[in-house]
Amino acid sequence: MDIKSFLDSTYLKTAEQAGISEIENKKLIVNCIQEAIDEKFKLVMIRPEMVSLAKKMISAQNSKVNIGTVIDFPKGNSNYTKKIKEANQAIIDGADDLDFVCNYEAFKIGNLLLVKEEILKCTEFATQNNKVIKWIIEVAALNNQQIIQLSTLIKNVVISNFKEDVYPNVFVKSSTGFYKTKDNLPNGATLPSIIMMLENASPLPIKAAGGVRNHKEAINFIRLGVKRIGTSAAKLISSGESDSVSY
Repeated sequence: MDIKSFLDSTYLKTAEQAGISEIENKKLIVNCIQEAIDEKFKLVMIRPEMVSLAKKMISAQNSKVNIGTVIDFPKGNSNYTKKIKEANQAIIDGADDLDFVCNYEAFKIGNLLLVKEEILKCTEFATQNNKVIKWIIEVAALNNQQIIQLSTLIKNVVISNFKEDVYPNVFVKSSTGFYKTKDNLPNGATLPSIIMMLENASPLPIKAAGGVRNHKEAINFIRLGVKRIGTSAAKLISSGESDSVSY
């Protein structure tokens, strides 16, 4: 198995979140992009303001690494027009994959029409521009029933409004990696949450992100049927090492 073809090598921290200077943080981002090029990972996942930098580096080295970015990150509570505006700029800057944060808080209070509309409008926008779209549902903010229901809702919107050839390019993704949980509970992909997503989002593909700490966990998820792994430890995972944190 070529595990590198499943890996979205990720760095999404701001300088403030990392507790370092802007210059130091940019160096980490450049290193992440270069590592993705050198290791031939599937994709490098960075914040929108860094997409144009990644595009320049990847183009200059004739690399085939794709560029992904996050939209309405990390809370996902903007309206769909703002999300589309942000996504449009990311496309202009060179993004291939757009990982939208679903308005999971609106879902939790029962505003299903809002959620269905943003899934429809943003998916329509991404697919019309021939981009991969991933919907982050933030499993740590949801209970089991809500994970099942939101995965099903996304699936139903997609299969009701799009042709089958679109399905492989519309993912359901577990986590941002930035959700604050109580009592230090896991804030990312867990085996139970991924299984629920796989069972209820199919035929849409699944991306496991957040907390995938080693090669064994990544392989287990892939064998279950996960199509992408989002991780800040792609090199360690691909080399079979462990004890790393993913986002």
